[in-house]
Amino acid sequence: MPVYKAPVNDTLFVLNDVLGLERYNNLPGFADATPDMIEAILGEAGKVAEEALFPVNYSGDQEGCHRHDDASVSTPKGFREAYKAYREGGWIGLAVPEEFGGQGLPYTLHCAVGEYTSAANMSLMMYPGLTQGAIAAILVHGTQEQKQTYLPKMVDGSWSGTMNLTEPHCGTDLGMLRTKAVPQADGSYKISGQKIFISAGEHDLTDNIVHLVLARIEGAPEGTKGISLFIVPKFLVGKDGALGARNAVSCGAIEHKMGIHGNATCVMNYDQATGFLIGAENRGLNAMFVMMNEARLMVGLQGIAISEIAYQNAAAYARDRIQGRSLSGVKAPDKKADPIIVHPDIRRSLMTIRAFNEAGRAFLLWTALKSDIAHRATDEKERQTADDILGLVTPILKGVMTDRGFDHAVMAQQVFGGHGYIEEHGMSQYVRDARIAMIYEGANGIQALDLVGRKLALNGGRAAMALFKEIGDFCEENRSDEKLSFFTKHLKKGLNDVQGATMWFMQNAMAKPDNAGAGSTDYMHLFGLVVLGYMWVKMAKAAEDGLASGDASREDFLRNKLVTARFFMERIMPETALRKARIEAGADTMMALAAEAF
Repeated sequence: MPVYKAPVNDTLFVLNDVLGLERYNNLPGFADATPDMIEAILGEAGKVAEEALFPVNYSGDQEGCHRHDDASVSTPKGFREAYKAYREGGWIGLAVPEEFGGQGLPYTLHCAVGEYTSAANMSLMMYPGLTQGAIAAILVHGTQEQKQTYLPKMVDGSWSGTMNLTEPHCGTDLGMLRTKAVPQADGSYKISGQKIFISAGEHDLTDNIVHLVLARIEGAPEGTKGISLFIVPKFLVGKDGALGARNAVSCGAIEHKMGIHGNATCVMNYDQATGFLIGAENRGLNAMFVMMNEARLMVGLQGIAISEIAYQNAAAYARDRIQGRSLSGVKAPDKKADPIIVHPDIRRSLMTIRAFNEAGRAFLLWTALKSDIAHRATDEKERQTADDILGLVTPILKGVMTDRGFDHAVMAQQVFGGHGYIEEHGMSQYVRDARIAMIYEGANGIQALDLVGRKLALNGGRAAMALFKEIGDFCEENRSDEKLSFFTKHLKKGLNDVQGATMWFMQNAMAKPDNAGAGSTDYMHLFGLVVLGYMWVKMAKAAEDGLASGDASREDFLRNKLVTARFFMERIMPETALRKARIEAGADTMMALAAEAF
């Protein structure tokens, strides 16, 4: 059966040694996040993940959700109790403002906790995960009355939230949506239409579900310019805050999915349901994008989380499973064979996953810190720079970490051999669960196109140039440090590759847009490798500083960091040259065949 242990020490290393979170205690909410407080919070989050969420992950996958004749949905056995433990711990409101019942702590800390809980039970954590996205949208675009009506109950977890975008005939191209909204005399709207692939659309975990629904008001312009966003609660809410009549929204079916069986992915029917406009008319995408951008970071987090739990199980199996003898001589003479962890090819798999997990964790928390600075800093220039980089790297984090998360789940499954294909070992669940993260909240090809087609050139390329400069300056500042020169040399080579690929796009994609489309996924991964390499050099520097301080209690931990950093630079970072070569091949061959030839 599977195992999971929250990587608390690794997270603390990133937050304290690499990012230096204490340096930001001038930002709102950070002063309370002392190292001792962070350690206590992460320790408790790890305990909740390991003891409440993880035990029902495998069984939840096996059982799945059930839709009943009255259109209600029940979650797997044990999910309600696990959700109750999570809710009562106050985890949903960790980074939400105190005025709505939250704790006002850094979003960075919320993301650190989110990795543990998503690794322990991805399906279950999608319920409060969607709620947190809805909270973010209402916080930014809701009226004061809407905030007071919905947020306290959503923050304490007694109500949940969803996002409703996709329809049977349109996914990414939201301009084609048909769900309509008819204005009523009392200021509300009647919402009619059908939405599909709605995660957590109906369930038995909370008393109410607050749906955020994209629809077109009658007479609004066609395309994305005519889309508005509405709050459509499962139960209408009275002026006293009490639940009233059941709204005309129902679950028509549960999708039969490859994975995330413990989450109810629903077909939702709106039959003149009562809805309330959130934000301005015809500006629904602006409001929804608050939710979608946060969701994209959370999906990137899921990629890291699944990769981590898959790695932990593969490593445990490799230490225990005996098969064959080491190429360099017997390692377990008391046994009939050596444990498979002695074999270089098994080490290749485990080290590859580990190197990405540790850098990915740093990438996630570094990005989350940019979000905190963008939303909480008082200096306008500091906020703008952080927001620029946040916008640039969000599609990279989502796309790269979910692509790799799936690859690593498969790689970890391979370590098990035939046992990885058997359900009782749990590895197939991680492969199946990881697969959806590459698709939802914008398929990864869309993330790559967003990066190359929009984010890269935004504001004259200001964000990319700022990040290139930050990485280049870091390499230059540490170039003469003999202990870091190996790492900075490899990082600088990767930086040169991504800058070269960027220049190639500038010279070859304006006149021929297919060149941008053909190279976009490779560019996203090339850029991702450079950011991950940047994280590794920062971690290597922190590890060297820690060793120099003479902290004997962490010596093995820090030396292991340096070994893993070296592996990344030797075995993974050279991939930047391959990605650049693919980009510069252009689109001609890719687009040469006639459509009917496929």
